Amino acid sequence: MTDPAKEDILSNAQEGLSKISELYKEPKAKKVLNPESVEDSLLDRMPDPTGWRMLILPYRGREKTEGGILLSSKMLDDTQIQTVVGYVVKQGPLCYKDKEKFPDGPWCEEKQWIIFPRYAGSRFKIEGGEVRILNDDEVLATIKDPEDILSL
Repeated sequence: MTDPAKEDILSNAQEGLSKISELYKEPKAKKVLNPESVEDSLLDRMPDPTGWRMLILPYRGREKTEGGILLSSKMLDDTQIQTVVGYVVKQGPLCYKDKEKFPDGPWCEEKQWIIFPRYAGSRFKIEGGEVRILNDDEVLATIKDPEDILSL
């Protein structure tokens, strides 16, 4: 093959690659849950737990590592599914009302971060992510900051 023919092939290949790269867009950054920013209208649209159940927003985690590496949305979704940390959004009307079962009072309250068993509750998706409905006796502990608990 002659040099002009090679240059023509390389030029066509580079032109094709530049057209392909134009098809890709930068991914939109997802934010870590900030419970204080949950709007009332969004809260009203979430399911109301019945009986002794509570609505939990599992902690999704940070989208970027401390070293600056962006995590994929698949990785973040897997982390949210595997998490044992969540935010108590709503409690049912009978939550912690059983004085025999909870003689010292409630184990947690709305707007608190909790730790729960990995496979506890019912998981389902709503617009924007996953939520769980747990029984009131499935709470293992309360915590101040979900970042303090490392995922396995």
